[in-house]
Amino acid sequence: MSQNELALRPLEVTVDGDNNVERAIKALKRKVAHEGIYKELKRRRFYEKPSVKRKRKQREAERRRRKERRRALRARVRRR
Repeated sequence: MSQNELALRPLEVTVDGDNNVERAIKALKRKVAHEGIYKELKRRRFYEKPSVKRKRKQREAERRRRKERRRALRARVRRR
């Protein structure tokens, strides 16, 4: 599957046989949060200047790099 097909895939939650709708709603909320849809909606609520967008992307990239370095360090420590 291409990246666009993955991005357009709908989120689905099935209600179990005991018709527990509350549990299905909680599962849907978890999926939406995990996919980052809440964060995306919040970010798109207002116009973001290109300079602010660039800075945000740089911060996010640095955060991902730091996270990856931490994971690699932990993996190295575990191998010993």
